[in-house]
Amino acid sequence: MVIGQYEGKLGEKYQIAIPKKFREVLGEKLIITKGFEGCLVAIAEGNWKTVLEDVEGRPFTDKVSREKQRFILGNASSVELDGKGRFVLPEYLRKYAGITNEIVYVGIERFFEIWDRAKWEEQQKDLAQN
Repeated sequence: MVIGQYEGKLGEKYQIAIPKKFREVLGEKLIITKGFEGCLVAIAEGNWKTVLEDVEGRPFTDKVSREKQRFILGNASSVELDGKGRFVLPEYLRKYAGITNEIVYVGIERFFEIWDRAKWEEQQKDLAQN
């Protein structure tokens, strides 16, 4: 199970290093895509279908399902981690998540989210007020 929070930084060559505890559970081949609320989502390549559970099997004519698939699949990138658990974060994903330096990795059971630290802190503040 992937749980907890870890901090990291965006490297000079736009590399990020996935926390060892997450790598131990998810492996070295991941799919990274846009998530909701301005974060990124990373999931093991073998568990990829679980991200699409609520739209799988829905007819192509269902606009909401098409839009979700377009958002999730159309923005996905397959990555293989190097020996130190690093990979280059694609520019379009960096821009979407607003990642410039400090990162927070958040475990959500079967996958994890990647947040810009300032966005994560703001999101947590908003949740605490609700």
